[in-house]
Amino acid sequence: MSSIEENNSNSLQGSIILADPSLREPTFRHSVLLLTEHSEGEGAHGYILNRPLGKSVGDLLPAEEFESLADVPVFIGGPVSTEHLTFGSIAWSEGMKTLQFTSHLSAKQALRHQIEGFSIRAFVGYSGWGEGQLESELQQKTWITHKPEKRVLDLDELDTLWNRLLKEMSPWHALLADEPDDLSLN
Repeated sequence: MSSIEENNSNSLQGSIILADPSLREPTFRHSVLLLTEHSEGEGAHGYILNRPLGKSVGDLLPAEEFESLADVPVFIGGPVSTEHLTFGSIAWSEGMKTLQFTSHLSAKQALRHQIEGFSIRAFVGYSGWGEGQLESELQQKTWITHKPEKRVLDLDELDTLWNRLLKEMSPWHALLADEPDDLSLN
């Protein structure tokens, strides 16, 4: 189990990053990502939290070994390794005020985490950055770092998650969040 508190101060592991409104690439447009791994020397790894596929594990993997996880929602985790499905568990730690997460879970491990009360999600693919790549994108203001919040676990408001998080950062970010896709319509 990992959380942001366990990492050195330069690591963004456990952080949330929001796609900057200027990022028009379809996979990441208005995305909210959880960084599950990060170090400047080795790169970063994470999952998009607000891209539900509209399917559950049972729709994709009807095998008996996945029967207990049949209702787990499936998300597009990112553009890397989209031929793979992986399980992750996410929970909010009230005491530490941070997200706890474990990724790369087997079906058996995911079921155990689910029984322990963790939110389980399945991800098709993941988001990954090579050494220094995320840092470069942060300097170019492609991503906006955000402190983890409990509400990123709320499956009922995924459509508005990016907008709500951005609006609450500052008045400037609120303006950006409401910016139309086509500025000529403004």
